[in-house]
Amino acid sequence: MTHILYAYISEENHNYLITNYLNEFSADFQKKILAYRRWQDSQLSLLGRLLLRHGLQKMSKSYAEAELSYTLYSKPFLNDDTTKFNISHSGEIVVCVLSDRSDVGIDIEIIHDIELEGFKSQMTKREWDNLSLNEDTESAFFEYWTQKEAVIKANGKGLSIPLKSFEVTNHYAKIEEEYFFVKEIFLDKKYKCHLAFKDKIDAIIVGPSRMRIHDL
Repeated sequence: MTHILYAYISEENHNYLITNYLNEFSADFQKKILAYRRWQDSQLSLLGRLLLRHGLQKMSKSYAEAELSYTLYSKPFLNDDTTKFNISHSGEIVVCVLSDRSDVGIDIEIIHDIELEGFKSQMTKREWDNLSLNEDTESAFFEYWTQKEAVIKANGKGLSIPLKSFEVTNHYAKIEEEYFFVKEIFLDKKYKCHLAFKDKIDAIIVGPSRMRIHDL
């Protein structure tokens, strides 16, 4: 079973979230949250952790700070290796995916103006040609970017894998003899979001489910 949860940040709710939920986490995490200069960054990070906890509850599992560890590539994971998760945020949205079936990665990006030429070195020739011919360059770029980011997050090695070293074709990508299935997730028309699973997605996707303050 796979759960996808997401939430929008809100300045109006910020003090409430900090006051009522931050002290439920470790001292190190609290220090990290309070060190952000922008309330947006602070809340995105806190909501990511709250989404993870809420998702585990939906799976009838409990969340404990001691169960959260990091790989050599800085990817967070639960010591309970039967549950995989990944978190991403951009703009005003944070999204979390949890699965009890497969390694998983998710990436969301708000669509905005970009200097496309600066990313040419990270694309294959076919990707660059296809992108250059697209009338909606920004939307097409973030379609490409979130697919690639989701795949390398599912793989677990992150940006140590050059984005130019593989392509996503017909919803599939291959990295070092491992296959990843890619699926678009629609959350908001101003964003692009993709989900990647190791192997084919054979679980039921529940959601996307939007979390609000009263859900916590």
